[in-house]
Amino acid sequence: MPEDPPVVVLISADPRASHRANEAMRIGLGIVAGENDVTFVLSGPAAHLLDGDTDDLVDGDDIAKFRANLRALGIPFHVATDAIPTDPNWNAEGHEVVPVSRERIAELVRRGRRVLVF
Repeated sequence: MPEDPPVVVLISADPRASHRANEAMRIGLGIVAGENDVTFVLSGPAAHLLDGDTDDLVDGDDIAKFRANLRALGIPFHVATDAIPTDPNWNAEGHEVVPVSRERIAELVRRGRRVLVF
């Protein structure tokens, strides 16, 4: 019996300016807790969800907590290659990152069982 396709959580909201990026991670973590396969995709400014210093992020403490939970569960972040910051402090905690092209993001969305866009 084939596995269900994943739920795709596509985040493009800027965590430096909006609560939406944090809410997207929180909701995605809740879906994972329900024993669902979830693919997290960060595009544009959402890549800042992996910034080492969370002080400049809206809901930075919560973001750090949700990131830690996702890392403990072994869930990678698929990040648009054109959105990956050059800052050496980016992804300082060493979360698994899968660089993806825009075309690959479109494919992930097409193949998703459900898609949540933030």
